Amino acid sequence: MFSHIMLGANNIEESKKFYDAILGELGIAPGTVDPKGRCFYMTESGIFALSVPIDGNPATHGNGSTVGFNVTGPEQGDAWHAAGVANGGTSCEDAPGVRSGDMGDLYLAYLRDPAGNKICALCRM
Repeated sequence: MFSHIMLGANNIEESKKFYDAILGELGIAPGTVDPKGRCFYMTESGIFALSVPIDGNPATHGNGSTVGFNVTGPEQGDAWHAAGVANGGTSCEDAPGVRSGDMGDLYLAYLRDPAGNKICALCRM
């Protein structure tokens, strides 16, 4: 469905360190910074990118917005979450774990990145 997702960042190097750590837990290579200072993570299924906003204003999180990353199970999700907290992220929402709801049992772990964007790790159990 998506070709790419780009999030705003106020400090590309700080955000790159964070995303290199959490995406590394998912087997994704470190991001590459282009001549314009944007950071790209290329995969066969799409591109995840970081950029300082082009309008010159500070990056801000989208209230109500979340970007979700697939994980293979709770172990990988817990490692993803721990890597994020150890590299400048902040835990948010409930503690990582399996939750039951209308969509069945889901493993979920939530973080805020260094710019305040809300992201999650998800595995359909």
